[in-house]
Amino acid sequence: MTSGRAAALAALLLGGALRGAAANDFPTAARADYVLGCMAANGNSRLALERCSCSLDAIAEQVPYAKYEAADTALRMQAGNLGERSAMFRDPPGVRAAVEDLRRAQAEATLRCFQ
Repeated sequence: MTSGRAAALAALLLGGALRGAAANDFPTAARADYVLGCMAANGNSRLALERCSCSLDAIAEQVPYAKYEAADTALRMQAGNLGERSAMFRDPPGVRAAVEDLRRAQAEATLRCFQ
């Protein structure tokens, strides 16, 4: 194998490994929390477990954990009874972008895993 082919193969394999690592940067506790909440909303069955696990895997492929955590925190704070104070979790452009990215990933995950 020529060095050019070897380098191309290594780049291809490394690129796939890095994508897999990025999809696996969610801590186990965060994964469990998501799946348990999803199952509670979709019925506590084996089918719900499989669909909810698929959903989080699909989200994790698209959204890094740090962005997921920021968006999830913002959504939880917006849902709370904070009045005008919730604006700091709603108005900044970075927060809005993170929430939009998460919602887009959730919609795609729903199409992939719940249809």
